[in-house]
Amino acid sequence: MQTTGIHHITAFARDPQANVDFYAGVLGLRLVKRTINFDAPEVYHLYFGDQAGNPGTIITFFPWPDSRKGRVGGGQVGITTYVVPAGALPFWEERLQRLGISVMKAERFGEAYLQFSDNEGLRLEIVARSEGAESEWSFGGIPADKAIKGFGGAVLFSTKSAQTMSVLEDVMGLRKVGSDQGYTRFQATGDLGNLIDVPESDMEWGAGGAGTVHHIAWRADDYEQHESWRYEVQLAGYQPTPIIDRQYFNAIYFREAGGILFEIATDPPGFAHDEPADSLGEKLMLPAWYEKARAEIEANLLPIEVRELDKGSSS
Repeated sequence: MQTTGIHHITAFARDPQANVDFYAGVLGLRLVKRTINFDAPEVYHLYFGDQAGNPGTIITFFPWPDSRKGRVGGGQVGITTYVVPAGALPFWEERLQRLGISVMKAERFGEAYLQFSDNEGLRLEIVARSEGAESEWSFGGIPADKAIKGFGGAVLFSTKSAQTMSVLEDVMGLRKVGSDQGYTRFQATGDLGNLIDVPESDMEWGAGGAGTVHHIAWRADDYEQHESWRYEVQLAGYQPTPIIDRQYFNAIYFREAGGILFEIATDPPGFAHDEPADSLGEKLMLPAWYEKARAEIEANLLPIEVRELDKGSSS
């Protein structure tokens, strides 16, 4: 079996409005769903992606004001990679610097990257590639032909890099494509969220909290394949959770040997499952079992709004 790539990445944050300002206001992503952490209804669960929140574009956050500050390290996604259209890196370098975000340039596997951190310290990078459909979402002075398409991939920080590489290759079905500057690269079959780099040296453990990734989710095409994935993970000696209904996808979770929490999530049913596609993310959506407590839940959550921070001065 082979996954087509990343379905979504989920991280911790503190300030929900600052989170919206960064991912919608700075990066120009669409807030495609505002809901709650089903296991902790006092905390938002916010989803940002392309116009529809397609798999391979979605970063999600639990913004919890009382969260401790995390430490990026082993057992985590160390860097989340976004991809933009070919030729768009100068636009993004200028935009980030204009908005006061410190940018560092890096190169791996012959590709140029802009590396920076979000307001909580989560490590991000942008790379330009021709593969993958362009986003149809334009916001905050970012024209669609410069907008983030979705994930380019991720850099996995493993406490046991050899075992993590084995899981990527032998369980998730990624193909090893080469090594460069102390990283090994693996490729999934899709054209977004498909290139995963793993440092070849084992990393010291990180600590979960604001500014760190909680888990990375891989794509399953449909419900039937999802059940097969669970069987395959079990066959490989891991202990996946039962299948869990997350409203917008079904999920299973397992922790691989290098300490990183993996999820496998179904592409269907998607984010238009419970609200119209043209008004995604505009109101708080709750699963049916929480509706009776809506007033109490809403009163507990800090208000948020999508704000246009910068109309742009370049194209």
